[in-house]
Amino acid sequence: MIAVGNALVDVIATRDDDFVSSMQMEKGSMMLIDGDRALQLYSALDGAVQMSGGSAANTIAGIASFGGKAAFIGKVADDALGDVFGHDLRAIGVSFVRPFGGNSIPTGRCMIVVTPDAQRTMNTYLGISSLLLPKDIDATAIASAAMLYLEGYLFDRDEAKTAFRIAAGHAHAAGRQVALTLSDSFCVDRHRADFRALIADGVDVLFGNEAELQSLYETTPDRVISVSAKAVEQVVDTTGAGDLYAAGFLFGYTRGLPLETCADLGHIAAAEVISHVGPRPLVPLGSLIPAL
Repeated sequence: MIAVGNALVDVIATRDDDFVSSMQMEKGSMMLIDGDRALQLYSALDGAVQMSGGSAANTIAGIASFGGKAAFIGKVADDALGDVFGHDLRAIGVSFVRPFGGNSIPTGRCMIVVTPDAQRTMNTYLGISSLLLPKDIDATAIASAAMLYLEGYLFDRDEAKTAFRIAAGHAHAAGRQVALTLSDSFCVDRHRADFRALIADGVDVLFGNEAELQSLYETTPDRVISVSAKAVEQVVDTTGAGDLYAAGFLFGYTRGLPLETCADLGHIAAAEVISHVGPRPLVPLGSLIPAL
């Protein structure tokens, strides 16, 4: 599987609700911020943990943790954080397709505040990651993967939208499938028409939570099918829960497993990641499932 998404380094800290309010954050959401705001929040998050992240990159890390073959296309700068991001992917066996990013705009980073209820609030400075261009799409790499996974967070610029369509075209021309994650209801609100157009003729598998799907289609569900989640001793940090659910689901889906089994694998992966701080698994996910 190959993914296209924002290449970010996460800065994660635990704070209370008063901190979230005092910093004028929208609890539970992802807000895009500029460089000055990023510096302000970084200074306020003393003692934060730093680790490579990015929604689609987290999903790809999950695929690799299950034992799958995975690659990632994302833009980082020629700076220290960019090198760290690439090293972290390669260390877990993920091929990193790294378009030239230069060093005039820094590698992106996401400031994440986790409150005592385990809810995560994200403020993201995209940096160079958002400047993915159509020319950065590697057709050969995409054609080699069974599934192309696209990250909705990257959808804010017209060049990235074009890159998504080109990438989906390469995948379908090679007989592959395309998956898209809507990422955030605010992202859907900004680009509803473009998302709908892409989904109509370019997407085979769509990921979204209830709020995102209701925003996309401006309606409420009239039928709900429930698949039980996995119990955990304590929910510590929900950062990456949706990313890892997608990893488990797609790991099963690309192997032709029943949809219920795919969902169950998603639940296993999500349960692991919410039981600790950070958006990527700390144990091999393949060790948590029976032989497939």
